[in-house]
Formats: sequence, structure tokens, C-alpha cells
Amino acid sequence: MMMTGAEIVIRCLQEEKVEYVFGYPGGSVLHIYDELFKQDKVKHVLVRHEQAAVHAADGLARSSHKVGVALVTSGPGATNAVTGIATAYMDSIPLVVITGQVPTAYIGQDAFQECDTVGITRPCVKHNFLVKDVRDLALTLKKAFYIASTGRPGPVVVDIPKDVTADKCEFEYPKTIQMRSYNTVVKGHLGQIRKAVQLLQDAKRPMVYAGGGVILSNAADPLTRLVRRLGVPVCNTLMGLGAYPASDRQYLGMPGMHGTVEANMAMQHSDVLIAIGARFDDRVIGNVDHFCSESRKIIHIDIDPSSISKRVKVDVPIVGGVAEVLEEMLRLLDSDKPRADTGALADWWEQIEAWRAKKCMHYTRKSDVIMPQYVIEKLHEITGGDAIIASDVGQHQMWAAQYYKFEQPRRWLNSGGLGTMGVGLPYAMGAALANPDRPVACVTGEGSIQMCIQELSTAKQFRLPIKIISLNNRYLGMVRQWQEMFYGSRYSESYMDSLPDFVKLAEAYGHVGIRVEKPEDVEPALRKAFIEHKNELVFLDFRTDPTANVFPMVAAGRGLSEMILAEDI
Repeated sequence: MMMTGAEIVIRCLQEEKVEYVFGYPGGSVLHIYDELFKQDKVKHVLVRHEQAAVHAADGLARSSHKVGVALVTSGPGATNAVTGIATAYMDSIPLVVITGQVPTAYIGQDAFQECDTVGITRPCVKHNFLVKDVRDLALTLKKAFYIASTGRPGPVVVDIPKDVTADKCEFEYPKTIQMRSYNTVVKGHLGQIRKAVQLLQDAKRPMVYAGGGVILSNAADPLTRLVRRLGVPVCNTLMGLGAYPASDRQYLGMPGMHGTVEANMAMQHSDVLIAIGARFDDRVIGNVDHFCSESRKIIHIDIDPSSISKRVKVDVPIVGGVAEVLEEMLRLLDSDKPRADTGALADWWEQIEAWRAKKCMHYTRKSDVIMPQYVIEKLHEITGGDAIIASDVGQHQMWAAQYYKFEQPRRWLNSGGLGTMGVGLPYAMGAALANPDRPVACVTGEGSIQMCIQELSTAKQFRLPIKIISLNNRYLGMVRQWQEMFYGSRYSESYMDSLPDFVKLAEAYGHVGIRVEKPEDVEPALRKAFIEHKNELVFLDFRTDPTANVFPMVAAGRGLSEMILAEDI
């Protein structure tokens, strides 16, 4: 069957069962947009900025275990998409980003809206392609989806010149794909897995450190079974929240810069630490030398061999899919003898309970001003902990991570690696489309929300009933906190002058706006948003305490056991 390149693009998306494409049209992709118009299987979501297209595709992928797809034009369309691509790359999110390019004869001639998309995106993609022949298009798109979704996931860019979308060739979509230069290891080395199981069985102070790789590999269930089988403590990183249920006694909370005392102290003082789908990020382990000063054995499970011993030398490396390795560990445990030294484990739990007794997440409620932590607690209560929470980046992100107790994976969407302000609303859009029967909330601040606030228009067009929880403290809160603690309270450019009236702004876009200024009005406002206005987008402008800080805190350059608590200030 003879098809144009544009027709091939759409057929490939259909073959991959893509339901939504987020994009913005332009000259180089008009042939593709014309073909989108002629069919109804692939739905297009018109965003108001290309950055939001990639973020929304990212949000869909994070919340659904599908590959997100974005479509943008050449030049500024592609460069506007780079922040979204880099965000997905840092967090290992599977995306296929299709970019238009000037005709092949014009490449390198400084043509109108030309840029070197492949060169610009090379440092922040898993792979990218420039398709110069229409006969290569179908195979390239098949490769793109395969590379994006296998191994350690990530974004793949496919750059297509306009003439390639007009040229014709016979269409045949490959059923399977094999790439000699790209092979992922799924099953871990059995000998290494046996060593890991033995170390965990013999440990006196074992600790499980679970990251985003657990969620990406759909391994929450085997992780939970392993932790309960061993009877050991577990913590979830910022990217791993929901990998293990937060209500369980064995869960110690989030480790790292704003983690709990019990999680950080157990990480630091364990004698056997097993890292599962985590990468020993600087925001998790603090000062590397301090972290490595304790004598311990480290087991590291990751599908990406380059992540193992990258920051911290490990004793038992296991390269493989997290789910597959954990299932093998469980099989070995079932055939193994029970733990011999139960007394040591009991002593370890006694120490952990002493750390937990510090109640490091306690905060003081005020009668005259809304505490941001209280808003998140009430959000959790009213949604039953079952909402998808998309977060922007800043203090509100940390409070959401600390006070919304995630019981299941893919309920928490945030930019962990790149820390990209503005992701919250587009993430929520992608999640709402992928999960139409689940409540979706965007926790944000008055600074972050303005980064992509134009997407209120997209949300109106596509009737997305997102609830925006804006913790408005009139500051760039995390910047202000650092300036207060480490820069002599010199608040350089962190106060937000000339804020809009968010209620009127939401109403101008056709949504519901609610301003909340008193603590006693927090719960009624949330109930009104989620119940009375269930099917509408509601912008809740909570005027919160401008002096509130996020605690506990491990200052930059300090170790995990050197936390600053609220009571220390």
C-alpha cells in the first residue's frame, strides 16, 4: 500500500495503540496534522505551548505505564520542547517526541525555523533519529517506541523533514524489532541474587531503599512481598513514593534532604543496604563521604549497569529488571531457612522506633493563618488517599511528598531529577486523560503555576476536571527558605510582587476559582471542589503562612545524620 510519510506517521501511532498525542502545529508538520484530521483513532490535544505538550505526554506516561507522545514543529517548536524532554530523561520516562524539520535539501542552510534538533537534544534523550528517507520512517518509529519503553525507559526524538512527510512509499509496520546494538538484560545473575539473599538473611541492621525504578518496572507488588517476607524496614525515595504502602508499619517514610529522621538514620546506620531501582542521588544520601564513612554491605539492583557504583561503590551489583530480580529473590527465600538471628532484628526495630518517636513531621497549627501541611493532610483525607497528585517544584512539592500518604504506585507525579517548575498542570492534564475515572489534583505554588498557566485554556477545551491546590505564600518558597537559612535572610528576588488575582484568572478561562484565607475554611473548600464541582476544574488559592519552612532538612554538603529539625530553629 503506497502511503505518504504523514500517513505512515499516523498509521504507526495507530499500530502502537496511541490514544492521545499532545502537540502544537506549525509549517513543518502540517502534512502530519492534515492526516490527523482525516482519522479519529488518535486524538490530538492542542496545548498552548510546546513545553506543556511534552510535560503532558510525560504525565500520561507516569500515570499509566504507556509511552507518551508529543508532536511539535521545527525550530522554536523543537527548542520549546527541550525542557520537557530533559525532564523526562532525568526521571527515565518513556516518551516519543516527533519533531518537524525543514526539507532535507534545506538542512544546514539556515532555513526559516531550522535548528539542529538532533544535536540540541542529544545530551538529554535516550536516543534520537533524523529520518531522511520515507522508506525508513516506519522502521524508525517502531525502533523509537521500542527503545523508549524497554530497559531503562526514556525519551526518544524522531526528527522528520517536511519533504519526507510528503514523499510516498509502500507501508509495512514491523511486528517485532531486533537491534544488534541495543539489548537489555532482564534476568539478574543468579549467583549475585543468592549472595544478596544471604546478606539480607544474615544482616543485623538491614534496610531496603526503593526508588523510581520499582514503579517504572511495575514491581510494587514483589517489593511489598519481599519487605514483609524479610520483616525489614523500607523507605521510598521522592520518585518511589507509592512503591510501598505508606500506612504500613515497616515503612519509614522518604529518605534524603527532606526525609524523616527514621528513614535517614536507618539508611546511615544499616549494616546491609539494598538499593532497588534507585541511584544514590545527592538529594537522597547527602554528602557521599559522610554516607560512605559507615561500614556496610550494599546490594544494588538496577536495569541500567551504568547506574551501579556510579556514585557509591557497591558490594553486590545485580543488573536486571527489578520485578524479575525481586521475584527470583522471593523464590530463593521461600526455599531458604528462616532468619537465624531474630534477636538482632528485634533490637534494630527497637532503635528505629526510638528514632520514629521523635515525630519529626510534627508541625504547629496556627489559628490565624493556613499552614500548608494542613492543606495537604486535608487533601489526603478528603480524597481517601486515592487521587493522582501532580506536583510542581518547590516547598509545596516537599509538603505533598511528606504529608500525602501514597499507598499505591503511579499516584505521584513530580519532576524529581531536573526539578522543573511548571510541570504540575500539564502533568495533571496527561494524567486526567489517561485516568478519566480517578480524581486528579495539581499541588502547586503561585510561582510554579505561572510557568504553564496558559494550559488552563487547554484544560477548558478538553473539559479536564483537575483540582489545582495552590499553596500561595507570596514567595518563591524554597528559594526564600535557603536565603533565610544560608544567606542571612537576604531575600533577593524571592518575593512575588504583582501577583494576579488567581480566582478571577481562573474564571476568565471559564473555570471555578475559590480563595481560602482562614484555616477553618480549608476543609469546606476542598469538599466543595471535589464534590460540588466534581466535573469542573477548580483553582483553590490557599493563602498560606509565608514563613513556613520544610523540615526535616539536610543542608547541602551535610550527611544524613546531620538533619536540621523544626525544633532546632
